[in-house]
Amino acid sequence: MSIDQLQSVVPSSDPFAIFSTWFAEARESEPNDSNAMALATATPDAAPSVRMVLLKSHGPEGFTFYTNAESRKGGEIRANAQAALLFHWKSLRRQIRIEGALEEISADVADAYFRSRSRDSQLGAVASDQSRPLPKRATFVERFKAAEERFAGGQVDRPPHWTGFTVKPAAFEFWLDRPNRLHDRRRFERDGDGWRDTLLYP
Repeated sequence: MSIDQLQSVVPSSDPFAIFSTWFAEARESEPNDSNAMALATATPDAAPSVRMVLLKSHGPEGFTFYTNAESRKGGEIRANAQAALLFHWKSLRRQIRIEGALEEISADVADAYFRSRSRDSQLGAVASDQSRPLPKRATFVERFKAAEERFAGGQVDRPPHWTGFTVKPAAFEFWLDRPNRLHDRRRFERDGDGWRDTLLYP
């Protein structure tokens, strides 16, 4: 397939629709964590950092993940509310890059998602000072047991620093593997209420 045929590979000129189609296919073909994505953030001095997180919801409003806002990434997000995402699905030989501003979700939405997690995941969020030095593994285990006792027989309260953020896309880039590195690349950038669509050299 030639680069001229990229338009036929994706269903429309709406990048959200393209993402939804590719993501649905990845959920069928990717062996583990098809919703895993690399999240890149930066400090106020523009020093970058990246880690894998899980996409928990997506749609026209953006792409949402959850985290401890007192972690390293949380601190970077608070200081510089811009991010980039990367999805890479080896089973499909595709990747999607997304760039945009970050917006914190409401407390009600965070509460609802927190309640949907397993109880042990909830307790782990209470027990963990994410990204901070841990003297020994036993300390974390002890804190987890203390959280179990504290909330025994009742609902686990969401820590106020455990929240979610939504990436509001300003740009998408879709990449499709081709033989001999003659890959297809298609980039979308915000243009008013719509999108400007451009093919890129691989």
